[in-house]
Amino acid sequence: MSDISYYSVEGLKKLKDELVQLEQIERPRVTQEIADARDKGDLSENAEYHAAKEEQSHLEFKIAKLKNVISSARIIDESQLDTSKILIHSIVKIKNTSNGMEFSYTLVADSETDVRNGKLSVNSPIGKGLLGKEVGDIAEIQVPNGIMKFEVVAISR
Repeated sequence: MSDISYYSVEGLKKLKDELVQLEQIERPRVTQEIADARDKGDLSENAEYHAAKEEQSHLEFKIAKLKNVISSARIIDESQLDTSKILIHSIVKIKNTSNGMEFSYTLVADSETDVRNGKLSVNSPIGKGLLGKEVGDIAEIQVPNGIMKFEVVAISR
């Protein structure tokens, strides 16, 4: 059994929309490419056929993985969450205690991670280190370069 991941309504809808795109648009396209390449004759020396079959394999793997994620996804009711502690879907403002730099992140499930847009996985080292912390707490987080200390400046939803 896979791990349960918690999503917002929008996050889960995005995953389901991606699955529909893969199953209803990409899968038929790749199937047609295979049929077209097969019609060109000798399959042993048909690079287009082999490329299309490889693409089909990757696509089916991606579909299976996405179905697994969706099957273990749960929608979280953010109105019921404690806003005094950092939990999934918390928007946190933290300050690096060694250099004073401040960062803001929203803690999300792995498949919603987008660090460039401020969405950090709850399963990342920093995400795990922040879970359960309150404003004013110092989180000591083991990262590849050693231990970093972050002060929790603010928590919101």
